[in-house]
Amino acid sequence: MLPFIELIAAGVSGVFILIGWLLSHYHIETLSVIFYLLAFVIGGYAKAKEGIEETIANKELNVEMLMVFAAIGSAIIGYWAEGAILIFIFAVSGALETYTMNKSNKEISSLMSLQPEEALRILPNGEEEIVSVSELAIADSIFIKPGERIPADGIIIKGTTSIDEAAITGESIPLTKGTQEEVFAGTVNLSGSITVKITKNTNETLFQKIISLVQTAQSEKSPSQAFIEKFEGTYVKVVLSIVALLMVLPHFLFDWSWNETFYRAMIFLVVASPCALVASIMPATLSAISNGARNGILFKGGVHIENLAHVKAIAFDKTGTLTKGKPIVTDVLVHEDYKEEDILPFIASMESHSNHPLANAIVQYAERIYPNSLIKLDNIQDHSGLGITADIDDQEWKIGKADFVGENKASDFQNGVYKSLAGDGKTTVFIKRNTEIIALIGLMDVVRSESKQAIASLKEEGIYTVMITGDNEKTAQAIARANEIDHYIAECLPETKVQSIKELKETYRMVAMVGDGINDAPALATATVGIAMGEGTDVALETADIVLMKNDLPRITEAIKLAKRMNRIVKQNIIFSLTVIMLLIISNFLQVVDLPFGVIGHEGSTILVILNSLRLLKN
Repeated sequence: MLPFIELIAAGVSGVFILIGWLLSHYHIETLSVIFYLLAFVIGGYAKAKEGIEETIANKELNVEMLMVFAAIGSAIIGYWAEGAILIFIFAVSGALETYTMNKSNKEISSLMSLQPEEALRILPNGEEEIVSVSELAIADSIFIKPGERIPADGIIIKGTTSIDEAAITGESIPLTKGTQEEVFAGTVNLSGSITVKITKNTNETLFQKIISLVQTAQSEKSPSQAFIEKFEGTYVKVVLSIVALLMVLPHFLFDWSWNETFYRAMIFLVVASPCALVASIMPATLSAISNGARNGILFKGGVHIENLAHVKAIAFDKTGTLTKGKPIVTDVLVHEDYKEEDILPFIASMESHSNHPLANAIVQYAERIYPNSLIKLDNIQDHSGLGITADIDDQEWKIGKADFVGENKASDFQNGVYKSLAGDGKTTVFIKRNTEIIALIGLMDVVRSESKQAIASLKEEGIYTVMITGDNEKTAQAIARANEIDHYIAECLPETKVQSIKELKETYRMVAMVGDGINDAPALATATVGIAMGEGTDVALETADIVLMKNDLPRITEAIKLAKRMNRIVKQNIIFSLTVIMLLIISNFLQVVDLPFGVIGHEGSTILVILNSLRLLKN
């Protein structure tokens, strides 16, 4: 049954309970019982059906059946309202569980939408044909135009281009790739046309592995979930076994009448029902979720809040998480014979003809410093993956990487300063006029202003911090140093990130992962708790257990503190409710408590644990 239907059923059940109570208050008993009976059927249908089906499938009674028996037992001894309330509370919790389960696999469809459905295959005779990606085989050659998403893993056999691999590695700056270099399905060909020879079947690509990793990680039950299921089974068996004994033994052992024996057995079934235990967890969870939502933290379920309280290590993706995900100009170094204001407009005018992220960053920088300074240029040539050239006033200008303008001249520029910039994790672009290097521009994906504060606050909570990134060693080292992160792991593909999370779990057991990209989805699913940035990809948002809606990293520490508060309150509630249940059971066995007092004790404990849980609504 869909969750909104279950919620409607629970709401209708609650209304009928209220009507039944009012009718009972005015001594219209027959009609009151009819409304209580309707509340039983409407509110309890979904959970009763689920309990019966699981009992048949597993050949074992479950907590759903115990709640049904408790409700029926209370009705048998004339307390219809008690039974209906038990059904109502359980129906609401069941609807929320169904909603959570239905959300769990949506990220798979989001991932699949990024997989191209068709490819342009080159036949042996040189002709081209459009085929389904599923028809591609190893050694086939495919042609990929600029702007198209690559449909399969392979190696480039013709052409040079820039590849946006953010979907796989998370790297914000595109990579230049030429012949004999590997490309991955799901990545984007930005500039040049390339011919690729397929090296893997479509069901074995790196992109498909990401999907498989997400599915596998989500299918694994957490230790807490396994313990809860085991506890439920044991609890049901113990309670029903005692009820069966109480319906017979007291008559022979204590010379009780059969009416008294049955009456006491039904009281036991009512007071031993887990109504207070259910109320110990659900209101606390909902209060914590409401508190988090009010503060920009979206929890996808109570189990994730519980797990977050026990996290001992947190792994961060770099691009888009610790950094803004977009390169900006950080350094402009100009030859002593030139002035920045004289040459930067020419540089930006040339770069305005390119759609490369680095070019866009340079243009934005120039327009901000020197507004309306761009000029119209002709004879611009884009050398895919290398740089651009232009003829300006009969002078040849080149903008690009060191090997494009000449390694030796690049190394000689200001005593090899570019090596120092590279050591700081920056990307360098050289500007050459005729035979002379006249300028160098350094760019970097800058760190979020709040990242260092977030890392510091986590360390105060005793949490070990790690950065896992697809970036190169030098960039990773620079970002980790800037944020004072305990440890970093560079040049990670999605599989490597998953393996790193598994290794952290072996050491710290409870590990969180913070990310924003498609490539982070498997690691988010593998971690004990996955945390996604609100501006991240749909896949990351769907896979994660917690979402930071405002991209505010310091909220992670607030979420951890809230989770610890919730766990403390839940423990208080459980201990209190179990204590009340045990006292009521003992009192019932000693014939000290009658049904009205049993109901007051049972429902009173439920109300108290709910009130205790509502404290979590406070900041």
